[in-house]
Amino acid sequence: MAELRRVDAVVIGAGAAGLFCAARVGERGRRVVLLEHGERPGRKILISGGGRCNFTNLHCAPDRFLSANPHFAKSALAQFPQQDFIAMVRRRGIAFHEKTLGQLFCDGPAQAILSMLLDDCERGGVEILLRAREIHVERIWQEPGHPAGRFRVASSQGVFEADAVVIATGGLSIPKLGATGFGYEVARQFGIPVVAPRPGLVPLTLAEPAWTALAGVSAPVVAWADGSRSRFEEKLLVTHRGVSGPAILQASSWWQPGGAVRVDFAPGERVFAGRAMTRRDERALREALRARLPQRLADHLASALRPLRWTDAALAEVEARLHGFALMPNGSEGYEKAEVTVGGVDTRALNSQTMEARRVPGLYFIGEVVDVTGHLGGFNFQWAWSSAAACARAL
Repeated sequence: MAELRRVDAVVIGAGAAGLFCAARVGERGRRVVLLEHGERPGRKILISGGGRCNFTNLHCAPDRFLSANPHFAKSALAQFPQQDFIAMVRRRGIAFHEKTLGQLFCDGPAQAILSMLLDDCERGGVEILLRAREIHVERIWQEPGHPAGRFRVASSQGVFEADAVVIATGGLSIPKLGATGFGYEVARQFGIPVVAPRPGLVPLTLAEPAWTALAGVSAPVVAWADGSRSRFEEKLLVTHRGVSGPAILQASSWWQPGGAVRVDFAPGERVFAGRAMTRRDERALREALRARLPQRLADHLASALRPLRWTDAALAEVEARLHGFALMPNGSEGYEKAEVTVGGVDTRALNSQTMEARRVPGLYFIGEVVDVTGHLGGFNFQWAWSSAAACARAL
């Protein structure tokens, strides 16, 4: 049996949240072991933002996050806002730039962000153990001096006892990078509920050949899922399997199987209603749409929207449908293409100021494993930093 080692905290998962939390706990003089089951740390950091790491967003705010408990993220985001992480990046001398909608990207490779986190871990004396397999967490009760109990974490890289265990193992998205449901298993083991996970920020599939025949066509739209108040004004991209693009990825986090995704193909415009048309036929309809949309998309919509009669009332109905066109996805491209996992450890079971499990003192959950999902554009990284910082303060 491996030698038992005592440390102050064991962090499980060397992604964005785990690395950031371990570094901040280590810099306070705590003994920290960081266990990672993969071959290297920070793999999702390296591929994010097309390899440039969209590390935060200037417009980060609680209303940019989806959760069954919509107020949960407020405390952590207030404790460590995006300006604090931006200041860290500046101090490190990492060059970055803003893209659309407040998204911040590294000028160079994402490795700069990962190197910053690894350097901070090294300065804090954090011991990072890779290829840590067969991890098991258990509670040790009634130890003298520790009335709340300690934790024993056994793994292929050793056995550790600690006052605190931090679960930073992420969700189920991108399994080829090693994503697993380990964090959910630990939560259930300790009686902590889990909001059913599902793929988020993911392309949606369509069963209609007339749509997939338009693969490669894109257009600026407003998209939203039925039942959601969140609307996203960005691009839609038709793929050979369905629809993608930022607007659809955003709406996908709210989409439920059997429901529709609504698309406004002419945001802010009145294309037909109240408009004198020299002709009232499908050709006129097609020409009006071609003036605003790519030809193939315009022709498809003209066919789909064509009314039985060309009356004022019928044109008004065409106008309404154009601004809320219903796409009926038959699924999504799943966790393989999902950027995040929606759902996760139920936030009602966690302290919003510390991320500690209310009924299991010393057990913490941070980052994507928690039921907090950000919009596209750096928000999920900011949740990783903020939740990790809130946790680290408590350790």
